[in-house]
Amino acid sequence: MSFSECVLKKAESRGYSWIVFLLTICESIFLFIPPEVFMTPPIIANKKRALPITVAAALGSLVGGAIAYMIGLWLYDSVGIWLIETFSNPELIESTIKPMFSKYGILIIVLTAVTPIPYKLLAIWLGFIGYPMWLFLAVSAIFRTGRFAIIATLLYHFQERANAIVSKYFWPLTIGAIVIAGLGIGLISLF
Repeated sequence: MSFSECVLKKAESRGYSWIVFLLTICESIFLFIPPEVFMTPPIIANKKRALPITVAAALGSLVGGAIAYMIGLWLYDSVGIWLIETFSNPELIESTIKPMFSKYGILIIVLTAVTPIPYKLLAIWLGFIGYPMWLFLAVSAIFRTGRFAIIATLLYHFQERANAIVSKYFWPLTIGAIVIAGLGIGLISLF
């Protein structure tokens, strides 16, 4: 049995929703693997899992986003500064991020929710600059859930084809998803 077949077999279990939930929390805080990587195996293994997996990913994303926001709000001087210095520039926040968010905050949250730009960095920045948490989570809930629902719907409708593609190209797809996340980090560093 190949690795991809083993992953698909394990992904059929009901407990995999919890794995998606926990991994999506981690993705929203520190992990740089897109949530679609966690969502795909259970849906292509059993398309009836599309709704529970989408809900698990959406809830995990919100919980993780709230935790990342709190890192920026309460732990910026320790954990938050390390993350910002590792993946961005602290002076950037004061000179560019704060003014940009006063004008385009909701649009930036929407773009980060639906693109490979790292969501976790946005959440930490928002906590640091004191952006309203309720607004961040509300916009995130709508657009991150929408992103996950679109992926789940496509996987649901094209399950057999997706299963064949994932079985054949498991590693290139996984590496490609990580590269896309890396490009998102690169976009952040340009600002």
